[in-house]
Amino acid sequence: MIKHATIEKNSILLTVLTLIVVSIGGLVEIAPLFYLESTIEKVEGMRPYTPLELAGRKVYIREGCYNCHSQMIRPMRDEVERYGHYSLAAESMYDHPFQWGSKRTGPDLARVGGRYSDDWHVAHMIDPRALVPESVMPGYPFLAETPLDFSLIEAELKANRTVGVPYDDVMIENAAADLKAQVDPDGEGVDEMLARYPKAQVRDFDSNPSMISELDAMIAYLQILGTLVDFEAYQADENLR
Repeated sequence: MIKHATIEKNSILLTVLTLIVVSIGGLVEIAPLFYLESTIEKVEGMRPYTPLELAGRKVYIREGCYNCHSQMIRPMRDEVERYGHYSLAAESMYDHPFQWGSKRTGPDLARVGGRYSDDWHVAHMIDPRALVPESVMPGYPFLAETPLDFSLIEAELKANRTVGVPYDDVMIENAAADLKAQVDPDGEGVDEMLARYPKAQVRDFDSNPSMISELDAMIAYLQILGTLVDFEAYQADENLR
């Protein structure tokens, strides 16, 4: 007790000891980064976005959806019970930039994939209050009427590769063809696209076969969120550790 009081009364000694403690803590935090290949835990099932999903993500960001919707479920009981398993770092490893968000005017979307039908998403984008009367979300009917511009999709995959997303040369070369294949289950190249992107959902997302719209891309992106990781297998693996 006397020693503690001495430290508190001696500002120089307190400063020196504080610096020592902070230095030790800093070394413990920083030193592992010099020898660890990655700080992100490897999780089975994660893959890069398909070209269509990547294009939909671009529309999502362009329209500012991240301003009202987060994509990060915190490990708190109320959040896990409402949204599902807490978010894993690996689920954002191919997001540049990530969409964690800091505000929830609307619900978190980290696990929205598969929760609603494509028709629900189409109606919700056109007129949110037709489905959720209390919603303050603006409508986006123009997405269904706007053809998706994917003329630069190969360049977008290349740009993502430069920041670590594992798109290979075959993926980049077939980017436009894979994008078209994902909205045409009866067309050519579907099997090849699925081999490159396991669990990709193939269908006409906005039910308008006359064109590939921005709404097709947006729904494809939303429907994949939170669906790639098999959390039952992940939980079993965690229990074995």
